[in-house]
Amino acid sequence: MTTQAGPDAGARGETAQPTPDVVEGPRGVPLLGNLPEFGKNPLAFFEQLRGRGDFVRWRFGSKPCLFIAHPDNVGELLTEVERTFDQPDLGIAFRTLLGNGVIVSKGADWRRKRSLVQPSVRPKQVRSYAATMTECAVALADRWTDGQQVDVKKEMAALTQLVAVRTIFGVDTAADAEAIGQAMDVAQKEIGAEFSGLGAVLPDWVPTPGRARIKRATAVIDAEVSRVVSQHRDGETERPDLLSRLLAARDESGVSLSDQEIRDETVTLYIGGHETTSSTLVWAWYLLSRNPRVRDALAEELDRVLADHEPGYDDYASLAYTQAVIKETLRLYPTIWLITGLAKEGATLGGMPVPVGTRVWSSQWATQRDPRWYGDAEAFRPERWLETDDSPAEEIPEYAWFPFGGGPRVCLGTRFALVEAVLVLAVLSRRYHLDLTPDEVLPVPSLTLQPDREVLATVRARV
Repeated sequence: MTTQAGPDAGARGETAQPTPDVVEGPRGVPLLGNLPEFGKNPLAFFEQLRGRGDFVRWRFGSKPCLFIAHPDNVGELLTEVERTFDQPDLGIAFRTLLGNGVIVSKGADWRRKRSLVQPSVRPKQVRSYAATMTECAVALADRWTDGQQVDVKKEMAALTQLVAVRTIFGVDTAADAEAIGQAMDVAQKEIGAEFSGLGAVLPDWVPTPGRARIKRATAVIDAEVSRVVSQHRDGETERPDLLSRLLAARDESGVSLSDQEIRDETVTLYIGGHETTSSTLVWAWYLLSRNPRVRDALAEELDRVLADHEPGYDDYASLAYTQAVIKETLRLYPTIWLITGLAKEGATLGGMPVPVGTRVWSSQWATQRDPRWYGDAEAFRPERWLETDDSPAEEIPEYAWFPFGGGPRVCLGTRFALVEAVLVLAVLSRRYHLDLTPDEVLPVPSLTLQPDREVLATVRARV
């Protein structure tokens, strides 16, 4: 490393910062750069880049890119978005589904939308949704029987769809959940295929079968959202769901969200409340089935804290080990596995200027499995997050764990997703263990990190 400091660093009493060593990534191919290798296995590709260094140059098609792995630099990227890093275009498939919602909007438009959406997912509001989360989980637990064979992926998807439909839309019919859920599955798959395949470098106007499929899926979602919005507008009574709060929201000028904005934010909240939690729960069951010691420790806490009552929002803080199970699951299988930023004028990382237009990439998958920050990094060990009489919690750097992003654009639904995952896992684990088949399940990076196959299990009633 070399040393670099500003002209007045000594006057300020600052220590000169070392200039990062930037290394070259794997050799790419003409026109496509490293896209073929990235598209084949994005997770392995980012782990390969991490093995080369904390700053690695590569090319996404013809676009110059910089991969960063160190938590300090990840934190710089996340906290400087909206100032020296911009939100990049994530492609036509992503825009087709999410429109211009709070995830993809920029500048003043993003600040306005965030101020309108944020009140609907604050802790006070999440508290009001917790009862619905528990009720839906209890209904599923009542349907399960000892020895029953289940597809965990389908079971968790149906459960979190129902929670999302109830809390976001305020409706409770299977048709709503099924229609939206099936369309979301198609859209998510096509976004992943577009992002990591040839579609990533094709102009928006080029028609492809995948782009046609995501348009059809989005049309189904739009029709369902439009129908439910119309029902809400025609209603005369105040409703407690997220959609009603969005319809009632007003910005500083007294202006409400337009119908298109309502649609975009509703879809964004649905993905945050359903897709991320469903995936997290599937991976949690997968890990618990393979780690009986952790499963027993989880059961012990649930018996001790909950005794004979179902968990509610007030129990959340007391379920420390259950929270640690979810946190450790998100470390090993982060639902959102990739964050990017586009360098603007004045962008720096680690004291090094980043050229305007450089696309900077960070991966939760790569950083959160880095043995520099985690002891026995590949092991499922919830205790690493807990301070106990026997051992302290691991000293994990800030931004070595960032499954929900961070900085000003941290996911608005973080609290909702964590509370839902903990309450659902608590309800079901009080009554049952799930013994999964010994087949290895591999992660597939699409819009979220999904299992590559059915996740089959036998339901075992706890004695």
